[in-house]
Amino acid sequence: MASASETMTAADYIKHHLQSLTSLSHVDKGQDLKNIADFSYINLDAVFFAVLLGIVGCFLLRKAAVSATSGVPGRFQAAVELLYEFVDDMCKGIIHNAESRKMVAPLGLTLFVWIFLMNAMDLLPVDLLPMTWQGITGNHHALLRVVPTADLNTSLALAVGVLLVCIYYNIKIKGGKGWVHELFTAPFGPFLFPANFLLNILEFLSKTVSHGMRLFGNMYAGELVFLLIALLGGAWAASGSVSLMDPVLFVFHIVAGAAWAIFHILIITLQAFIFMALAFVYIGQAHDSH
Repeated sequence: MASASETMTAADYIKHHLQSLTSLSHVDKGQDLKNIADFSYINLDAVFFAVLLGIVGCFLLRKAAVSATSGVPGRFQAAVELLYEFVDDMCKGIIHNAESRKMVAPLGLTLFVWIFLMNAMDLLPVDLLPMTWQGITGNHHALLRVVPTADLNTSLALAVGVLLVCIYYNIKIKGGKGWVHELFTAPFGPFLFPANFLLNILEFLSKTVSHGMRLFGNMYAGELVFLLIALLGGAWAASGSVSLMDPVLFVFHIVAGAAWAIFHILIITLQAFIFMALAFVYIGQAHDSH
């Protein structure tokens, strides 16, 4: 953020919010947006909030498991049981191997809860945590992004994790030799093994990239819309160049923000569900033989 004596345009405001707190020591206000797929540094804010929310998700699920009773369940226990049954039924419909479901169903539940919590950070006021961080550090240009899934590194890391699980089950179900044989012989037969191998590798890569990009794209777009709505109010765009809007525009800012937040609840839930469902589909495909 800029100080009161400095000028910040709407473009600067959005650009500032879309930069991450990285492991680079030379990050400053004049730094250009880095390539979102650059892996030469670590986005510390994405790692911190992802780990923190992972711990919160594990705590909530463990609390539900520990406090579960055979009698009339409380609201929290009932909600978790409904969610678990929903995920378990979906897993049974896609993955028919009962032994595999013992691991895959809890994995799906963990993915859903974790991604939902990370997505839900988008519902916080866009300047709440960044300005708090600036106050703690005493640096008006301190960077902080609070939605881990709006960072392509996080979304692709989740997708790569699903890919590794798929490879594990391909080897476990078909055996190492069986899976390699399938890579070179399916779907066109052994005489076209170069094309088969290339096609199968491209399939794994495309599924992984699209899996991560779908989640990232939706959350990045949602974050951008919240920033645009925040600019309507003017009071939250801490810049000397942005004056207070007229009352009509300010009321529109409140209404638009509330409406988008309500709609975004559906988006963050749907994106968590889609990621989990695709994970089940991809792992289920690892159980199929060509």
